[in-house]
Amino acid sequence: MPNRGAPPPSLPELVRAQDRLSFLYLERCVIHRESNAITARDERGTVHIPAASLGTLLLGPGTTVSQQAMVLLAESGSTAVWVGEEGVRYYAHGRSLAHSSRLLEAQANLFANQSSRLRVAREMYAMRFPGEDTSRLTMQQLRGREGARVRRAYREHSERTGIPWAGRDYDIDVFEDSDPVNQALSAANTSLYGVVHSVVVALGCSPGLGFVHTGHVRSFVYDVADLYKAELTIPLAFDLAAQSALDIASAARHSLRDHFRGGAFLNRCVRDIQHLLLPTENPDDIDMGLGENVVQLWDGTRKAVAGGTAYGDDEP
Repeated sequence: MPNRGAPPPSLPELVRAQDRLSFLYLERCVIHRESNAITARDERGTVHIPAASLGTLLLGPGTTVSQQAMVLLAESGSTAVWVGEEGVRYYAHGRSLAHSSRLLEAQANLFANQSSRLRVAREMYAMRFPGEDTSRLTMQQLRGREGARVRRAYREHSERTGIPWAGRDYDIDVFEDSDPVNQALSAANTSLYGVVHSVVVALGCSPGLGFVHTGHVRSFVYDVADLYKAELTIPLAFDLAAQSALDIASAARHSLRDHFRGGAFLNRCVRDIQHLLLPTENPDDIDMGLGENVVQLWDGTRKAVAGGTAYGDDEP
């Protein structure tokens, strides 16, 4: 008889999403399975990680993961995301950590209606620049105010650091032709997109259904990342230019890596996405469906009925 391994944990044994270790980053180790635990082994020894209490496993450089480890993650309602060093790049992901499509459906419903899409876009701008009333602004007015605020942020950091600023100018094909600030901005923003992308897919949301950005497979990633640029990547770019870093792109990635270390930013990103898509609910009370694994059938309008049931009269 083939060895089929330990039986998967039952649904009642799984830990709720909000009670899990949300993100765990591993690098330069061999990841395997021992019973219902994930093991990580390097030259210092082996650590055991209870899979049922793990939300997302971030697989960094130098990791080797076994098929059985991936099976256990799937059975435990966890997800794996392949990332760059300290999570600053996103490459690929396994399944979402959510059994429920609740956030995805909320995102799709808000996206599909013009009024609700505008409402989410307004809230995104309000989160970026608090203290201003955006409730009655059109998208054109929002873009105008956002552009003025970002230009003001560039000007303020230029004056603070003494680094001249002539505007955003970059060419992805000729990266070295940009000035140091633009190079740092491009590298930092790319890293920020990778981290945000890993959060979006871990929550089961669609990276492509954006509210401000549109028409791109990462539109929602760009929407969420824009919440943090004015306080994170813009000042960082001017600081690095003032320090005259030899490899400013690498310095930008390493600086963001240090900022993301510890997971506080990841948790903030999770809560912001939940706030945007489920604004009337407390993020602490949102369970991403790691309780019951229930499949229902759409019954028209907003109703649903139980799946796994034969409906209708018996055929003769």
